[in-house]
Amino acid sequence: MSDTENDDLQSRIEEAVKNPRNLGEMKDADAIGTVGSADCGDMLRMWLKFKDEGGRRVIDRATFQTFGCQTAIAVASVATEMLAGKTIAEAKSMSGEDLAAPLGPLPPVKIHCAQLVEGALQSALAGEQATNTQAEKSSGATTLLGQLSAGQQDSKLKIVVDDRS
Repeated sequence: MSDTENDDLQSRIEEAVKNPRNLGEMKDADAIGTVGSADCGDMLRMWLKFKDEGGRRVIDRATFQTFGCQTAIAVASVATEMLAGKTIAEAKSMSGEDLAAPLGPLPPVKIHCAQLVEGALQSALAGEQATNTQAEKSSGATTLLGQLSAGQQDSKLKIVVDDRS
């Protein structure tokens, strides 16, 4: 990646991070997907709300929460924008690369950010919301932080904000 391409990518990521779209929990979601690991620190939850449009079930809106780097926030932000109006089949066919496309090609070290978003989307589309919702109700954890905290009752959890640019 040339310096110009890298600067352009970085500016698009910075813009998406400064003004993330669709950030936050969705109380009336039809589907919820969560991926990641408390061990490595990268986690992402995506909520989907569907509507009927012209006899097709399409994604009305998508929101997200993440514990991840700026690139994960940026990819999730642009992906939630892209998902509006997509059918379940169209959304299922989208790769991490497709979801990150508005940002431009990601460097190899950041490909996992797009895969994280893809994983959360696929988890939501696979009907995982029943499992996630039941787990949330039993633990009282409706947010990503709540779920992390509920699962970490006997261990220490340290969240570090990396604000390096």
